[in-house]
Amino acid sequence: MSFDTPLDADALRQALRDNDAEPEGPERNARAERLFAAVEQLGDTSLIIEGLEHLMQVYNYSSEADKMFVPFARLLRMWDDRPEDFDGRQAHSLFWMFKWVSSGMIDQPHLPLAAIEKWQAEMEYRYRLAGHSERAVRQGEMRIARHLGDMERAQRAYDAWQAADRDDKSDCHACELRAQGSWQAHRGNDEAALVTWRPVLESEFTCAHEPHAVLSSSLLPLLRLGRTEEARANHLRGYRLVRSKESMRSAVARHVEFCALTGNEARGLEILAERPSYFTDTGEPRSLLNYLEVTALLTDRLTALGHGEQSVPGPGGRSWTARELAVHARAEARTIAARFDARNGNTYFGEQSTERMDRAPLLERLPLGVRAVLPTSVPRPAPAPAAESAPATGLAGLLAKARRLSEAQHPEATAAWAAVAAAADRDGAELDALTRAEIDEHRGMAPGTPPADAIGLFTSAAGLYESAGEPGRAASALARAAYCIGLDGRLGEALGAVQEPCDRLLALYAEGRSTARQTGRALLCRVRILNDMIQEMQVPEAVAAAVASLDEGVQAVLAFAEPEREDPGVGVVIGEALGYLGDITAFRGDAPGAAALYARAADAYVTAGRPWYAVEAETQLAGVSRHLGDLETAERASRAALEHAASFAAPGGRARLHLQLVETLADTGRLEEAADHALEAAHWADEAGEGAGPGAYARHRLGGLLLRLGRAAEAAAVLESVLPELTAEEHGEGMIVQTLWWLGDCCTELDESREAAQHWLKAADIARGWPEQRDHAMLANLAGQALFRAQLDSQAELAYRRAGDLWRDLGDVHALVRTLRVRAWIAVRDGQAGVGAARELMAAAATECESALAAIAGDGGGDGEVPARLRAELADTYRQTGDLVASSCEEPEGPRRRAAYEEALGFVLRAVTAFEEAGEQFTDLRTGAQLMAAWLHAELSDGTAAGALARGVLAAYADVSGEVPSSRCAEARAVLEQVGEA
Repeated sequence: MSFDTPLDADALRQALRDNDAEPEGPERNARAERLFAAVEQLGDTSLIIEGLEHLMQVYNYSSEADKMFVPFARLLRMWDDRPEDFDGRQAHSLFWMFKWVSSGMIDQPHLPLAAIEKWQAEMEYRYRLAGHSERAVRQGEMRIARHLGDMERAQRAYDAWQAADRDDKSDCHACELRAQGSWQAHRGNDEAALVTWRPVLESEFTCAHEPHAVLSSSLLPLLRLGRTEEARANHLRGYRLVRSKESMRSAVARHVEFCALTGNEARGLEILAERPSYFTDTGEPRSLLNYLEVTALLTDRLTALGHGEQSVPGPGGRSWTARELAVHARAEARTIAARFDARNGNTYFGEQSTERMDRAPLLERLPLGVRAVLPTSVPRPAPAPAAESAPATGLAGLLAKARRLSEAQHPEATAAWAAVAAAADRDGAELDALTRAEIDEHRGMAPGTPPADAIGLFTSAAGLYESAGEPGRAASALARAAYCIGLDGRLGEALGAVQEPCDRLLALYAEGRSTARQTGRALLCRVRILNDMIQEMQVPEAVAAAVASLDEGVQAVLAFAEPEREDPGVGVVIGEALGYLGDITAFRGDAPGAAALYARAADAYVTAGRPWYAVEAETQLAGVSRHLGDLETAERASRAALEHAASFAAPGGRARLHLQLVETLADTGRLEEAADHALEAAHWADEAGEGAGPGAYARHRLGGLLLRLGRAAEAAAVLESVLPELTAEEHGEGMIVQTLWWLGDCCTELDESREAAQHWLKAADIARGWPEQRDHAMLANLAGQALFRAQLDSQAELAYRRAGDLWRDLGDVHALVRTLRVRAWIAVRDGQAGVGAARELMAAAATECESALAAIAGDGGGDGEVPARLRAELADTYRQTGDLVASSCEEPEGPRRRAAYEEALGFVLRAVTAFEEAGEQFTDLRTGAQLMAAWLHAELSDGTAAGALARGVLAAYADVSGEVPSSRCAEARAVLEQVGEA
């Protein structure tokens, strides 16, 4: 709005209303100040009162709360001088704002305590004089006493507050419940607080700042009670609500505190980064203190975790490390707390502040489902290894442990041998050839070892095994070296190299000089090379031949190993061979056979006492079973894979296993548990540094599941966090469109129509380029609906026009007709095309139905479900046309109104006939049209016709019960009463 030209009183009033709807913050405050200057120039007393009220409103709900005392003092002087200048609403507003001032002064340490008590007494006197309840007065006293640490006085005031009657000066139910629960939590009764807050948390009572504040207040009580799922949900719901409200700095602080106490330090830092001004806005020192306290808590936690030098967001003008910001925030918090204590004459504030800054974490880890992106990660302490109950000490102990783990083929064997090597180097110990061979072999097996290095290590191990008199182990090591040659890209050379150690081991085994385990492992190395060769082939004939060779090799392994299956090491060989056989069977198109082989492979590993090897086979079994529709087996296999991998899998592997179970659980409709596993998948993907890959997909799935569970606020928070990570190159356009689609659904559930439209329009723009256009049409249609609900009529018209064109191209007459009808209703809204255009659109909708029916009849298909639905669509078009004609006549009575009603009646009666032709399945729609026609007859003083239609409705539902029949019959009886036939 321009202030260059003078505005009249009406324009200024509208400008004040418009500014009140703007987002909280300095811009709204500055605009309010400019508007008030214009109001004062006009000199209208009533308008000045409104301008001062507006200043109070914007200051109170901003970071400049300290500015509200001046306009209030002026308002109060005006009231004392001429109360007759205040109308009823303005008088109510003045006394309402008294509450903000009297107890709100306590948050300003520069205001003397005596002045605060004086204003509180002044409020009590004026409320009593005006005949108001003392409820609001006692609530304000309770807040002052609690602030001072005078718990006895606070409890007396609380009791008096609860005992006093509610009146129109009492806070709204939601705000009162927030304050009551806050007092109970402060007194150590978390359970009672949550019971008190329940109606607000469940949105039974709401206001402009609730449930926002209650959601944040509930976080620590829920954590202390162990109700972590609710705490996570309230954080996701609550932070999304408060992030745009400048006046809710204390609520934001509670969300940062929650993150610091639940292992979500990275998320806490992102919240700090969103509003740098929160570090420096001084207009409300109490909330600034709250913010500094949790900043110190969070950054101290980071420093304790070893991330003191990490770059973190802080006050502008310089860069900060976590350690520096922790020191700064604590010092600033102490300074502000000391100002309060000096004013209050005690040390209560400083003690409370220190206690908050020094809180210990309540949980080591609480996955939230939203990703926090930081320059460096915040790793958690690693869990203790599961394999050993007591740590080994000394080189001899480490060596015994390593050999014990190797014999058990345990996943931690490689790390154990690394510990042996490190201890030997540290102690300068001389190791024998066998030990050095074992160390080299396990170095070659270590994850991440480059193939070229592994070849040298296995070759070295082979030589050392020979010198130690272990020819079987030497040949086995050479087979591993051959396999690594293949990994190095030389598959032909690898296949030639592996043959000699395999032949040698078979000969040694026949002589009793090698074990079945050593021989079987070498034969498996050959199978692995054959399998890898298939992956490199492009020509189908060559692939088929290679698969045949692989099959032959696998059968040879099984023929050798089966007689020795009682040896656990050989059981592992059998399990891997059966897994390859499952792959071959799947390649040949026999999915059931593949599933059976994967099940046998997993069983072989488990029977051998090596369940950690079963994970891959169980994963394959789950995938094939899900493909076959055998969800029971898929679920069982996925759960087994998770159980067997739990102690040993890397974070990325755990993420994928959780995701596999998510899909099966979602297919079976067990959405709650699917959401839990999606949450775990997101967490483990983040731990693995794969947050933008599997982690993004996990969050995408989690958001969709939460939406299906009716938890739209949580779903929105998760989906909003994942959306910036999605790219068409990595995730595909389909995943982006689905995420936007779900976000639109979330916003619709949350009554955020404008935001829903934005998401759906973005998705529609992506889908515009797809070969199949149904999604594009549906998204444009949804955007039109959201824009219509948001009363953005011009944009809604464009979206519906776009959708209609697409539905016409797709041949969907029903969807096309509905867009035309909605466009007609848009046309009669203020500032739109008008009644004439609306009637043309309704006529176009009817023509589309009639043309489609004629086409069906011409093809000889005049009967059936399709034409019945089209007749019902035509009938509804007639009914809506009648409604539009009747409601568009602005003349309250007279010939023009009668003519409009007569015309409308004609359309509605045509609708009744068309619904009858459509069939019994449209009875409810038909009776609705009958009742509309009855009311129109009644308005036109034709009681006989109205009564006949109403009785027809009663007859239609004579033997039918239900919500719709009951409602229709009640309305029919109302018509009969109206026309004197009750």
